[in-house]
Amino acid sequence: MLTPDIAVDLVNDSLYVVVTLVVLLILPGLIVGVLVSLVQAATQINEQTLSFLPRLLVTLATIALAGHWMAGLLMDFCVETFRRAATLVG
Repeated sequence: MLTPDIAVDLVNDSLYVVVTLVVLLILPGLIVGVLVSLVQAATQINEQTLSFLPRLLVTLATIALAGHWMAGLLMDFCVETFRRAATLVG
């Protein structure tokens, strides 16, 4: 039976997984975006592709480097969720 404690644990674990994956994907692009915007402000170059392309490349590199770990984290979360569901049924 699904008790409030179990529901809170499930929501807590799912939020942990979501926040971890989002931070891993967004933070490098954010840092590169700030650095590029500083360079653009210093040189007064306002080109949209100059700010978009480095963020895209850093995000793709992050996915390439950490994709295996991210997929493993999601798979572990899914397996644990199904294990919990099996114990709740009986």
